[in-house]
Amino acid sequence: MRFYPPLLFQRIWVIGIDKGFTGVRVKIAKSLLNKNYNGSIFGGTIFAAADPFYPVLFHQILNRDGKKRLAIWSKSSKIDFLKPGLTNLFFEIKLSEADIAEAFETLMVTGKFEKVFPVEIFNKAGEVCATLMNEVYIRDLDLPKTLI
Repeated sequence: MRFYPPLLFQRIWVIGIDKGFTGVRVKIAKSLLNKNYNGSIFGGTIFAAADPFYPVLFHQILNRDGKKRLAIWSKSSKIDFLKPGLTNLFFEIKLSEADIAEAFETLMVTGKFEKVFPVEIFNKAGEVCATLMNEVYIRDLDLPKTLI
């Protein structure tokens, strides 16, 4: 994902992905490409950094056998900017076993799973610069529409 153009050009780096795709660590490197007029990281870059990772993790986990047809995306997000991002920024996303089990069970019963997940984005000093609530939408495209 490091070379995916929307992330690459915004200086969004995947530092590591947990075994089994249960988590990801991300760095937003402050650079000339993503600074705004006051010298902090552009809010759109921060938003773009947090947007794709819950759907990507869920897709990797729920489609391990490669046989399911799933529609997965960020349905909605709300971001609160608390402090300017004057340094590199960092965040970590973790999916718990309970989150994964809930998604599996809900998809089997209703064919559709929606849930809001939080993301906290920190500066080098460990201060929270932004918080984001990301609503993930998952639909099993193979489940008959009469059940959904």
